[in-house]
Amino acid sequence: MAGPGVFGPVKDEARAIQVLRDAVASGVNHIDTSDFYGPHETNKLIKKALHPYADNLCIVTKVGARRDEKGGWLTAFTPQELVSAVEDNLCNLGLEVMEVVNLRSMLDIHQPKEGSLEPQLEAMIKLKERGLVRHIGLSNVTVKQVEDAQKLTPIACVPFFPLGGFSPLQSTQLDEIAADLQATPMQVALAWLLRRSPNILLIPGTSSPEHLQENLASARLNLSDEVMEKLNGMN
Repeated sequence: MAGPGVFGPVKDEARAIQVLRDAVASGVNHIDTSDFYGPHETNKLIKKALHPYADNLCIVTKVGARRDEKGGWLTAFTPQELVSAVEDNLCNLGLEVMEVVNLRSMLDIHQPKEGSLEPQLEAMIKLKERGLVRHIGLSNVTVKQVEDAQKLTPIACVPFFPLGGFSPLQSTQLDEIAADLQATPMQVALAWLLRRSPNILLIPGTSSPEHLQENLASARLNLSDEVMEKLNGMN
């Protein structure tokens, strides 16, 4: 819902708006966004397409980063920067309270890195106490950071890139299973994730109405126990 590298304006705004409206009309009630996408572009687009929002629509945002003038990723990880980021998200989305705000660890921009997140979490907890945030989540974090955070406040964890990519052998195996099911490999992968736990929420990206419907079809894909065993055994 933004330009290349989620930087700059979207190429076809009308198409992006249609994707958002089709998603909600098809029953999607969880939209993952951030004000650092664009920056600001995706949130303004969501507001333009969907505001006033349906009562059951959960819009989830992320804070902890910002962009430079060329689209590079920078940290915005001080308590004050996090407060400002939440306020910007609320403003650009046209909301009075965020249902969920995920704190994206920026101790390392590209991957999880050990280190204390306590000052950042304390800032998020204060935002929750002010009524600006209902739930706090974490992203790009280690197991220990999740465990430490749970000692301070209830926490949701959003896995980044949960499928981790596929090796050539895994791709071949997945292609064969998908062909048998008359589905795409990605549909099978998404359906496998959904079968792993009733608490898993998928946030696959999409840029067209056709791709949206393809993603949604994965929720209707029936994976037998035999297929699940094959998928679980892929290595």
